[in-house]
Amino acid sequence: MPKVHIVTDSTADLTSALIEQYNIHVVPLTIHIDGESYIDGVDINPEEFLEKMATSKELPKSSQPSSGVFKELYDELGKNGDQIISIHMTGGMSGTVKSAQAAAEMSTADVTVIDSKFISFALLFQVEEAARMASNGETKEAIIQKVEDIRSKSDLFVVVDTLDNLVKGGRIGKGKAMLGSLLSIKPIASLAGGEYTPIAKVRSHKQVVNYLFDRYIADTKGKVVKAVGISHANGFSMATPLMNLIKESGFLDIQVSFTSPVISTHTGPGAIGFMYMTE
Repeated sequence: MPKVHIVTDSTADLTSALIEQYNIHVVPLTIHIDGESYIDGVDINPEEFLEKMATSKELPKSSQPSSGVFKELYDELGKNGDQIISIHMTGGMSGTVKSAQAAAEMSTADVTVIDSKFISFALLFQVEEAARMASNGETKEAIIQKVEDIRSKSDLFVVVDTLDNLVKGGRIGKGKAMLGSLLSIKPIASLAGGEYTPIAKVRSHKQVVNYLFDRYIADTKGKVVKAVGISHANGFSMATPLMNLIKESGFLDIQVSFTSPVISTHTGPGAIGFMYMTE
């Protein structure tokens, strides 16, 4: 029976221990800031990026890996007849999944490319389970089915603290941003379906925390919570109290990390991402 290899990208917030444990193949994106280019997770880490972004003259940009980089990896992994499942960040925020799909069509290997419809830990939930199943010798079909099941049972919310990067990135107009800043509005968005969709507006960090916690309690009522993740761009004032509330409610194994530079570019400093998965 052919072996199944798991491939993902650098927005999955994987730890080096997890990558090593399951031999996950991570293809990094590239960050461009003030005329310099950095390989995400290799040349620059999230905290260093936030420092650079704070003083950068222009909005940093990210670029997806080329289809050639993916093809080279796919050809190598599949040369002995092994199969590949390549799971990536939502196509609504990056061309990474399209690049992977183009490579899959060119490669002689047996490659299945999956748009996770998510980022950060909500992408990790899918990648980690796929890698665990692959290491246990599960079939490609069983892994794909499980990944789709996880995706359908995951939720992700994004909260930005400042509207500057959303304006620079063309996601909202300057007029709205000026009004939002005057009113100290904190927009809360869902990533359901892979698209950034505003769902609420509140005026304080405390209101953000209460909204997200109430949503979590409502969404998980009567269900088994399998995973919770909080990623942030120095957004401790929201991340820490939210984490404490989740723990007080009974779920203790919360994964917390700095948001990858690719995501911080979109959200700006102070933002948080809140993700959970049920069984």
